[in-house]
Amino acid sequence: MSRRRNRLPREPVEAAVDRLSHEGRGIAQVGERAVFITNALPGERVLFQYTKRNRKKAEGRTVEVLEAAPERIEPGCPHFGICGGCSLQHLPPEAQIRHKAQVLAEQFRHMGGVTPEQWLAPMTGPVWGYRRKARLAAKYVPAKGERVLVGFREKHSPFVADLAECPVLDPRVGTRLQALSDLIASLSIHDSVPQIEVAAGDDQVGLVFRTLRELSEGDLRLLRDFAEEHGFCVYQQPGNESTITPVHPAAPRLSYRLPAHEVEIGFLPADFTQVNAEINRKMVDRVLELMDLQPADRVLDLFCGLGNFTLPMARRCREVVGVEGADSLVERGRQNAGANGIENVAFHGADLTRDHTGASWWGNGFDQVLLDPPRTGAAEVLPSVAATGARRIVYVSCGPATLARDAGLLVHNHGYRLKAAGVMDMFPHTAHVESMAVFEKGD
Repeated sequence: MSRRRNRLPREPVEAAVDRLSHEGRGIAQVGERAVFITNALPGERVLFQYTKRNRKKAEGRTVEVLEAAPERIEPGCPHFGICGGCSLQHLPPEAQIRHKAQVLAEQFRHMGGVTPEQWLAPMTGPVWGYRRKARLAAKYVPAKGERVLVGFREKHSPFVADLAECPVLDPRVGTRLQALSDLIASLSIHDSVPQIEVAAGDDQVGLVFRTLRELSEGDLRLLRDFAEEHGFCVYQQPGNESTITPVHPAAPRLSYRLPAHEVEIGFLPADFTQVNAEINRKMVDRVLELMDLQPADRVLDLFCGLGNFTLPMARRCREVVGVEGADSLVERGRQNAGANGIENVAFHGADLTRDHTGASWWGNGFDQVLLDPPRTGAAEVLPSVAATGARRIVYVSCGPATLARDAGLLVHNHGYRLKAAGVMDMFPHTAHVESMAVFEKGD
């Protein structure tokens, strides 16, 4: 006997929203199920349409707000609710950062069984025009007058949202989506350009056009003309990231500055750099404040990337050893050290999921350690970090759950205290939580 399909109700359903999920969706209890509803806030009564449902939980989208929460505001972008780039524009920025702080506190309690001795003040910055890194989708759509759509994908959909502009993107790009659309539409391979990678520095903006077919000479001329007209650094990418090559200018240079530390960081468009330049500057400043580096300190910087923290730290201490898994970033770190005239730093490539306590660069001990891992966290390397006997560990995180897990390991297994922690609003209008924690060796 076949199982009866659990069909979704066609008519909207009324619900009272009582809390906000970590992903920024309102949660309502409807019968025996918790329903996660987009564009709904705690304290509201909404009509929602089911989009997914199983025995234990369901998902839905708000059709109408019957009773609005006092905190609800008008979204700042006309595409909010359709475009999948943002999830919290209906909540004021100060309420967004409070929510993110609550998420971090809950994760510390539930995942790590720890509480910071002190909460750091939330780090905030611009909430519009902040996004310097993005992967924009592009799609030739004959049904829309043979237009090319350029932007983020629609919420919970593979379709590209029809955007006139994007106010969270760096305005050098966010106000030129139509120009990018027109450019791709003019190419002979307009149906074979699926994405544009945005990588903006302080002075120049890099745009990488992913292509599925070879660009003609006429196409290359159009790209060069576009680059000159708008002041962009334009690249083509016919295959994987190793195939990225400049179209115009011939030798582009992307970089950003950390003025308080007299450091300029050069990067290539596919390199990892922080999305929000102002928050990044504040973040580097706070890391150095928390570390309180002394001239005799030797510091280990794990997951160091291209030197974002490594080089400013080296200005203040005896030596910094930066370790990174991507060889290309190791090379970029070395180049940046040379360009800034910093000699008391060494960059090494290593798989940081393995034990490297026998490596030559690991010896001689470390006074402090900086961790800036990917979303998966740093659990594998923590025993080695603890074995250094470092008096202080500063941990910069893009995943609150893995930070909380690792905090529990450092506190319960390795004798460190969770001295302080706090959140950073690296991605306003999204539910993404960036945070920082400082650990000190227990007495």
